Amino acid sequence: MIGADAVDSDPAQRAIAASMLGELPAPFRARILADALPVELPAGGTIYRDENAARVVLVVSGLVRVFLSAPDGRTLTIRYARAGELLGVPTIVGGPVPVSVELVTDARLLMLNAGLFRHLGQTEPAVGWLLAREVTHRLSDTIDAVANRAFGSLRQRVAHHLLDLASRQHDGHLIAPVTQQGLAEAVGSARPAVAKVIAELRELGLVATASPGIVILDAEGLHAETWSGHVSSE
Repeated sequence: MIGADAVDSDPAQRAIAASMLGELPAPFRARILADALPVELPAGGTIYRDENAARVVLVVSGLVRVFLSAPDGRTLTIRYARAGELLGVPTIVGGPVPVSVELVTDARLLMLNAGLFRHLGQTEPAVGWLLAREVTHRLSDTIDAVANRAFGSLRQRVAHHLLDLASRQHDGHLIAPVTQQGLAEAVGSARPAVAKVIAELRELGLVATASPGIVILDAEGLHAETWSGHVSSE
């Protein structure tokens, strides 16, 4: 357990300040942080499935993916969360959500008291209003995901799809197991056009090509190239 004044690192303090927690009245923020649990987890781990109880998490560092799964194993990314972003607020407002949450990179998290959040949201108007705002932001994320698929530029769609496909390998590399032809088919473009985008991303130091597929060297930088990455940075 840690106290509000004992969140023990600058990254954690910056994440708190950047999140909805930074807008809470100080007494409520202190109550919520009083029993926050800091954890460090490796890439590839899953921290929420739709059958789990409500869970609220603050991302301190790393990249986290929220996605839907189809019965045939396909997935659809709804949102990527980075430092300073909260996960799980909709579960304390509306109950379980049919998504899974996994770590794309190693991550540091703060696990927050969902029950206390719910109580404060029901009894304290200032907290309830902030929770409503947070749920509205998550709706915007969902709209961004749809927009990325439908309206994103080729570069944005390629970046998004690479992150969507990426998985952590035994050697520690994050790899999207796809050929450039397969990537072109997935994003609805021609192979030469996709090859040009991959070359641009490679020049930026975000990806590298390898025999198993496309190696992601900078997951957070690649996310910034997606539709949602550009929107959230404005």
